[in-house]
Amino acid sequence: MEQQLMSPEMTFQHHTDDAEFKRRVRKTTILLSVITIFELAIGLTIYTIHKGENPSHLLVLMFKGMVCILTLAKAYYIVSVFMHLGDEIRNMIMTIVVPLMLFIWFITAFLIDGNSYKNLRNKYDSHFRESTSVEHKPAAKE
Repeated sequence: MEQQLMSPEMTFQHHTDDAEFKRRVRKTTILLSVITIFELAIGLTIYTIHKGENPSHLLVLMFKGMVCILTLAKAYYIVSVFMHLGDEIRNMIMTIVVPLMLFIWFITAFLIDGNSYKNLRNKYDSHFRESTSVEHKPAAKE
């Protein structure tokens, strides 16, 4: 009977030559730079749309969704290449990624709850509604 010495769940130090690692880092850096430039272009487009007469809210929402997707892609590449998580086993990756997904859900839940609180406050708090609907005169110039 042969005894198995290495488990498929074990990771060992990765033996890559220095040139291959530098090439991989350079490629990832260029890719992240291109994605960042694309995100900035989308941001300037959103700014331009908001300055227009009748901004399309659906178009702005689509652009914001694209920025979120590109940001998640950048986060994936940073974690995968620069933190060397792409070379790890699946269980190690899930140990790190699942709590991050729960954290994203946590932030989303608090944003939705805060928006609900704001809407209910505007609806039922008469003092808040009166104090925010009063228009103030501009300050006198000296």
